[in-house]
Amino acid sequence: MDKKEKAKEKREKRRQQISLLRTIPYSDHQSRWWTADSIAVVTGANRGIGFEIAHQLAAHGLTVILTSRETAVGEEAVKVLQEGGLNAVCHQLNIVDHSSIEAFTNWIQENYGGIDILINNAGVNFNYGSENSVEFAEDVIETNYTGTKNMIKAMIPLMRPSASGARIVSVSSRLGRLNGRRNRIGNVELRERLGDVESLTEEFIDETMNLFLQQVKDGTWESGGWPQVFTDYSLSKLGVNCFTRLMGRILEDRPEGEKIYINCYCPGWVKTAMTGWAGHTSPEEGADTAVWLALLPDQFVSGKFFAERREINF
Repeated sequence: MDKKEKAKEKREKRRQQISLLRTIPYSDHQSRWWTADSIAVVTGANRGIGFEIAHQLAAHGLTVILTSRETAVGEEAVKVLQEGGLNAVCHQLNIVDHSSIEAFTNWIQENYGGIDILINNAGVNFNYGSENSVEFAEDVIETNYTGTKNMIKAMIPLMRPSASGARIVSVSSRLGRLNGRRNRIGNVELRERLGDVESLTEEFIDETMNLFLQQVKDGTWESGGWPQVFTDYSLSKLGVNCFTRLMGRILEDRPEGEKIYINCYCPGWVKTAMTGWAGHTSPEEGADTAVWLALLPDQFVSGKFFAERREINF
């Protein structure tokens, strides 16, 4: 069997596995791998999709650590969960501040010893409707891509060993698809290099983000072949998607009992403050795939991109 046939066979096996996974009732008592002592961290969870992910995870019986840039609003969000009888606590966290990440990491270590699930939800977007300003491009890339990447790196050493494996799920977007029919990078060579997961590196993803930001500064970004819709946001999520694939490859060699599964997903156009309340999907629906990926009883997919509980091409 040649390499193309092997790759085709592997893709077909994965499709069959994921098709089976969609039928698994992860809330079924017999399929639960977690307990009330399992720790899930959800970033940017004081409102919107993040709050609903925290709500659903806590409702499944986990201990949820809800993070927020502002302590007061985070504590208000946690009160809602606690008043519903759910096990949740709040801690301040700004994912673009290294000292904040360090303080949070130390607090986790001291109080819980480690975590089982990380949901990277914290993110920003400054465009609405047909707008496509790149005025805040640096903030968008720094938060959505670099901040998410730094959280993953900080939390991996805290992932607790288990037979079921720890899980990382990042909220991303179809707008950041590398090979989508619309809104993809126009530079074919760049697209191919980002799509070659075997040779992909963190440094090259960073270089791509920095190239875009440099073109924003010198005013040449419009002719750079970048995504045409919500350009800065789309590129930041492309970075998240590529980094997810890279980490999936790096983490796959971890021994049994120390596995970490990492995936990302698109929640859809959700009706939240980030979309200017213009979305057509509810936060509850937008949170569903994140919770599904986090709680799958037989996790074996990693480094993949999902939407509506289905794997889709990057």
